[in-house]
Amino acid sequence: MAVKRVGGGRVPTDWLIGDLAARQYGIVARSQLLAMGIGDGAIHTRLRQQYLHPLHRGVYAVGHMALLPLAREMAATLACGAGCAVSHRSAAAVWRLLPPNDDAEIDVTVPVKSRRSRPGLRIHRSAGLLRQDVQPLRGLPVTAPWRTLIDLAAVARPRELELATHEAVTRRLINARRLAADLGRYRGRRGLGSLRHLLESAEPRTLTRSQAEERFLALVRAADLPAPEVNVRVHGYEVDFLWREQGLVVEIDGFQFHSSRAAFERDRRRDAELQSHGLRVLRITWRRLVDAPYATLTYLVRVLDA
Repeated sequence: MAVKRVGGGRVPTDWLIGDLAARQYGIVARSQLLAMGIGDGAIHTRLRQQYLHPLHRGVYAVGHMALLPLAREMAATLACGAGCAVSHRSAAAVWRLLPPNDDAEIDVTVPVKSRRSRPGLRIHRSAGLLRQDVQPLRGLPVTAPWRTLIDLAAVARPRELELATHEAVTRRLINARRLAADLGRYRGRRGLGSLRHLLESAEPRTLTRSQAEERFLALVRAADLPAPEVNVRVHGYEVDFLWREQGLVVEIDGFQFHSSRAAFERDRRRDAELQSHGLRVLRITWRRLVDAPYATLTYLVRVLDA
């Protein structure tokens, strides 16, 4: 087996390739191998032996073609080079704003000067992809959540955009008010009207976390109820309010979008885990808190008394 000198020692070439692949979802690029001192001959040998499997020009899967999750996205960014980022629907899937689609082309945004076009990739050229628009996520350059929604608005169906926006807001990946204010710098892009409507329709009726806490605590104090613990961790989860002695957790559901399946199931798993430890979980929507505060208070009193 061929070996290479690294730091004065001799390291097997396959070990070097495997070590790099382990950090990149099983994917390596020819340029990376050459930079490590692995020459064209060694690369061609491993291609012939089917140790390296071409995915794109100069990008290989190592060992086999049973690709790991995010391997296709990693291969896409290696194929497109510096300055690119996974974007649009592919970025929404990486951020878990939309379900992944393993059969779809990978969306990648590249600098406008790039002339690269790759089979199996959907290339988007943009002169406005700023450094703050890209965030590393699990080792990948991915458009930040706010930029992902802006890109998605141009290509997504209305329901997809609603679900993705709901997920981003619910998980606090974006600030709805700030994003709505920032849309002006993307003037002229498709779909911004739909995204602005979703963001602005949420804002007047949606309480921030601190506003919801203040309003809820004001009701609790007005009724002279025992003060709960606020934003405390219980059995690995941070809960909004906890009455420890009564074994009651109250969570404020603060957004108006229809819940996606992922968000719904995540909340139910969380509730079930807390309930398995003997806690009761009461969910109060922001709409009920705003529109029916005294009915909410009456319900809370009954639950605490029970």
